Amino acid sequence: MTKRQFRKRLIVFALLLAIVLVGIIFTASDSSEKESIKEVMKDAVLHETEKVSLFGIIFVNPGLISAFTVTGIILIFALAVRIFAVPKFKRIPGKLQSLLEMSVGMFDGMAREKSPHRYRFLSAYIFTAGVYIFIGTVFELFGFQAITASGNAISMPAPLADINGAISLGVLSYSVILIGGLICAGPSGAFKALKDFSLPISMSFRLFGALLSGALVTELVYYYFSLSFVLPVIVGVLFTLIHAVIQAYVLTMLTAQFYGESTEKKEKKKQKNKSRG
Repeated sequence: MTKRQFRKRLIVFALLLAIVLVGIIFTASDSSEKESIKEVMKDAVLHETEKVSLFGIIFVNPGLISAFTVTGIILIFALAVRIFAVPKFKRIPGKLQSLLEMSVGMFDGMAREKSPHRYRFLSAYIFTAGVYIFIGTVFELFGFQAITASGNAISMPAPLADINGAISLGVLSYSVILIGGLICAGPSGAFKALKDFSLPISMSFRLFGALLSGALVTELVYYYFSLSFVLPVIVGVLFTLIHAVIQAYVLTMLTAQFYGESTEKKEKKKQKNKSRG
C-alpha cells in the first residue's frame, strides 16, 4: 500500500467517523422518556415484563424461544451436513471437512484425556454441549427480533442468559456424570458424583453469570445515547465471542473431568486383578 492510498483510506475513515458522531448528536433521544437504568437491568435479568408468545398459547421468557430456535438451527445444520456433506468427504479434506474434523477431534481428544477408559459417550455429549453453548451465545449477535406481549420489539437474547436455561444445562451435565458413574462404576461411582453436590449449582451459575455479564454491559452501553452507535458493536461482539469460547470450554472440560473421575474406579479394579493374575 502506497502513502497516497493510505492517506485516502485515512480520510475516508475520518469522514465516516465524523458522520457517526453527527448522527449520535442529532439522533439522541431525551433520557427522561426512557426507562430507568435500574428497570433496564432488572428486565434484562428476569424478563418479567418483556415476554414473548409461544405459538400463541402462553407468554414465556424470550430465552426459551431462543433455545428452541438455536436447537432447530443445530439440528437442521447437522441433518444437512449428514445428507449432503458427509458422503462427499475425501481422504484429502476440504475446508468444511477440515473444520468439522478439527472440531470433533478437539472434543474427542478432551474426552480421551480426561476419561480414557470411558470416552465415547462423553465425547459425543461434550461436543453437543460445546456446540450448543457456542452457537447459543453467538446467536444474540444476529439481533433476531420478536414482539413482546406489550407490543414492543426486542432482540432475542442468548438462551443461557436466562437462568432457567443455564440451570437446565448444568443439571443435565451433572446427570450425565452421575448416571455415567452409576453405570460404569456402580454405587461407588454414583456416590463419588453425589459428593460433588454443588457441581450443578456452580456449573449453572458460572454459565449464567458469565453470559449475563456481557448482556448487562451491552445494555448499559446502549442505554446512554453518547455511546449508542459505535461502542456497543465493539463491546457486544467482544464480550459475546469471548464468552462463547470460554464457557463452551469450561463446561465441557469440567464435565469431562468429573465424568472421568466418577467412572474410573471399576476400571482400576479390573487392571489390578489382571496384573495379579
